[in-house]
Amino acid sequence: MSALHRALAPGGDALAAESRLAFVLERLGQHLDRADVGVSSVRDDALADRVRELLDARLVEGLSLAEVAEGLGVHPTHVVRAFTRRHGLPPHRYLTGRRIDLARRLLLAGMPAAEVAGATGFADQSHLTRHFRRMLGTTPAAYARSAMARSSSTRMRPLKGPTRRQ
Repeated sequence: MSALHRALAPGGDALAAESRLAFVLERLGQHLDRADVGVSSVRDDALADRVRELLDARLVEGLSLAEVAEGLGVHPTHVVRAFTRRHGLPPHRYLTGRRIDLARRLLLAGMPAAEVAGATGFADQSHLTRHFRRMLGTTPAAYARSAMARSSSTRMRPLKGPTRRQ
């Protein structure tokens, strides 16, 4: 419940919130019905790979867990479990990681951080910065400055070859 609450906070990740809510509802259903609701212990790698393809295809605009589950004809928690078993992280973390990777490339190409946020599917620059810092340990602006400094310092250094004595 606390993870769901954090995901529902302003600026939270909608896909993460949906994933957490699906598990809360499933557990509540189990508690009330004393039955397994939509739980599968079977690996479903084909489903997980299909979800990954969908996430990659809709990287910037994203998609909802309900949309994925309905489109694939499975329960939302089955989507999250299958994806996590196959890829080692839940779909919302995968999507955030891919967006951060795209943001890094755009920053290296010289795009300003404020524009990068919108171009990569983040709500705003602070949303991008929060996830960027969490994953890379620095802000997008600092990352871009660091990359520019490294780039200019390697271009400005003269290449020295071996010296020959005569």
